[in-house]
Amino acid sequence: MTFENYGLLFSDSLYWSSYLRSLQIAAVSTLLLLLLGFPIAYGIARAPRRLQFPLMVLIILPFWTSFLIRVYAWINILQREGLLNETLIALGIIQEPLVWLATDTAIYIGIVYSYLPFMVLPIYATLEKLDESLLEAAADLGCPRWKAFWLVTVPLSLPGIAAGALLCFIPIVGEFVIPDLLGGSEAMMIGQTLWMEFFANRDWPVASAVAVVLLILLIVPVVIYQHMQTRELEDAR
Repeated sequence: MTFENYGLLFSDSLYWSSYLRSLQIAAVSTLLLLLLGFPIAYGIARAPRRLQFPLMVLIILPFWTSFLIRVYAWINILQREGLLNETLIALGIIQEPLVWLATDTAIYIGIVYSYLPFMVLPIYATLEKLDESLLEAAADLGCPRWKAFWLVTVPLSLPGIAAGALLCFIPIVGEFVIPDLLGGSEAMMIGQTLWMEFFANRDWPVASAVAVVLLILLIVPVVIYQHMQTRELEDAR
């Protein structure tokens, strides 16, 4: 275990390109999860109280099945003669089957599907506690509904958004199963590179250095979030 192993990470394009690819996919996936998860959480929070629990069960229900089985199911859905292509052809959207597997699109689909509850639950928990009298006050002051949403609802839901983003971004950066099964072999994420160094090359010193650098990268957003939470608590006092 020497510092030469860390120097190798930056001298070999395989490693730093894997880090950059992982950060890119994690950032884009987190944004997609936010764009999809916020409306779902908002709709559940605004639904009648008797319907909120069944709706949340529907969000969590896929987690009752093995994660690996769910990813393998997407292989059948995204293959050339799979359900997705058959549905698109039946609807007349495409004329011939498209290639979904072994692409970044397949990775994004698998990640968004697998991590959606991690985005919905924190945002829902925040929106569910939102004081509706604030929206009524905004309406009494002549604020349109869309403007009240941007000026009242969204700012007050930022803690849930930040928590959901962290819960999604951090594990996605180190994701291995989804890119390995649904993605291609042209460019690997850091989780795949880490597995290759440990089990294929059996270069444990380099693999350990890769893991340590990955851990440092993932600690940074956690520290930033913790600092923001501490400042909010101090301001509240």
